[in-house]
Amino acid sequence: MSLNAYLNFQGNGREALDFYSEVFNTKPSRIETFGDMPASPEYPLPEEIKEHIAFSELEIMGGKFMISDVFPNMPFTQGNNYSLLIQDKNPEVLKEIFHKLSKGGKVEMELQETFWSKCYGSLTDKFGVIWQVGAEEG
Repeated sequence: MSLNAYLNFQGNGREALDFYSEVFNTKPSRIETFGDMPASPEYPLPEEIKEHIAFSELEIMGGKFMISDVFPNMPFTQGNNYSLLIQDKNPEVLKEIFHKLSKGGKVEMELQETFWSKCYGSLTDKFGVIWQVGAEEG
């Protein structure tokens, strides 16, 4: 299991990714753009954001550092654009942690399979801390 930092940006995620890559002398191990996502008729993707980052990952000093741009029309507040990401290979462990963290909080996305994770969900706990819970690959 690991606990990692996750930062959101408003259209300048690639610039931030390049900056942190240079600062910490590392290269992203994974970059996925909104254009890489499966098409959805419910949420048509504006052409201008197809190259924005949906998910990226850097290894920094032994930990993971994730960066993405927010999806258009999603709330973004400078200073609150971070969350903590818990990852584990065991979905049952993730379900237990997610359930405990959600007590008294607000679930943003129920745990579910997504195109990027076999088990993913997000919530804000009763103290206002934003959490993401996701299955590690492998």
